Amino acid sequence: MQTQTNEAKATNPTTFAIETHGCKLNQADTLALTREFAEAGLKHVREDEPADVYVVNSCTVTHVADKKARQSLRAARRRNPSATIVVTGCYAQRSPKQLADMFAIDLVFGNVDKSRLVRQVIDWRGENGDNTVPCATGDDADYTMPSVCRTRAMVKIQEGCNQVCAYCIVPKVRGRERSVSPDSLVDEVRRLIKSGYREVVLTGTQLGSYGFDLLEASLYSLIASVLSQTDVERLRVSSLQPREISDELIDLWDNERLCPHFHMPLQSGSDRILSRMRRRYTAQEYAETVSRIRARIPHASVTADVIVGFPGETDDDFQATYNICESIRFADMHVFPYSVRPGTSAAHFKEQLRPDVKSERMSALLALSKSQMRQFRQERLGDTRPVLWESQTTISGESFWTGLTDNYIRVRAQSERMLLNEITGGILRSVDAHGTVIAEVA
Repeated sequence: MQTQTNEAKATNPTTFAIETHGCKLNQADTLALTREFAEAGLKHVREDEPADVYVVNSCTVTHVADKKARQSLRAARRRNPSATIVVTGCYAQRSPKQLADMFAIDLVFGNVDKSRLVRQVIDWRGENGDNTVPCATGDDADYTMPSVCRTRAMVKIQEGCNQVCAYCIVPKVRGRERSVSPDSLVDEVRRLIKSGYREVVLTGTQLGSYGFDLLEASLYSLIASVLSQTDVERLRVSSLQPREISDELIDLWDNERLCPHFHMPLQSGSDRILSRMRRRYTAQEYAETVSRIRARIPHASVTADVIVGFPGETDDDFQATYNICESIRFADMHVFPYSVRPGTSAAHFKEQLRPDVKSERMSALLALSKSQMRQFRQERLGDTRPVLWESQTTISGESFWTGLTDNYIRVRAQSERMLLNEITGGILRSVDAHGTVIAEVA
């Protein structure tokens, strides 16, 4: 496989930029790569600035994600004609040869090769004519790449998925489930706290499976250990499946340092479609889990992912999905049209839906989601919630601080105080036209 030849390619790169697509796992990996590049002496620059090394951390959950990655790579080459252009992430894991054949790309790294990316990029000069780093498939790959950002830290506690849902390519690009040892995770959280970070987000491909491959470890025991053995001020759990949320697990939220936000992928409200998807719960089980959470934690936010237009989804199936979403009243929904992913069993299903049907159903759910998000936030006006202030912005000539409450409400407030990376009370006062809550610093 031939490389892009650039006579002016920097032999000693001094700057780098990383563009990230997709999920929190990719965000975690990007932040780890950022730290490694910085430790190697390179300066981090914005994506729109010239860089000696430009990395696209790709997603492949839909064909739209693939297209976005290709567009970003070509745009990166146009902006940086002499840079080393690198692609990594799930698209690179799934289709390394296809990406390596693109004229814009110098190096391709699969997910399990990310731990070697920085050193190989720095050492690479393009002389060997091979721009594909072989994609490892074994479970011994280095996947324990914790990471930090400005105000919160994302720590990857496990990677991989053994569930193999019919529509999902993730098991092929992230591999089988592997857990990081609890002792190393507790040590990492301590290090992050010492570095000044106020919130830690536990993330993974299949978070509820944490510890199945370790001796006497589970998600429950890990969360309990982090809370009891560290001084972390806010701990957030990124995503869980309904059957993974036991009453015992919910009991942990009695500790106010554990953020009351539960993200549970729903995907469909039709049991027939859930079965075809190979999801391991029914619509009733999902709704009952939400009820148990809200009975114990009334102020918790519950968010969901929903797929519309799965092969064979009838009008009745979609109506069942709409009805359960309407009755649960999510704080927010991420709605996706079904996308054929080569290598998944659903790609072979014959009852593929027309694009216009998917679009119509998606529009209906997005409208419901927008209405419910606004309603959830309006119902909480007058509450005082802890806010982690993340950045300062200017709107119509006025300066505002923006932040996130413990129960995942985006807020902004005016204050003469320096609030960056501070946690204060925020009194929720009103909701603007875009759904952002206007708060008063308590």
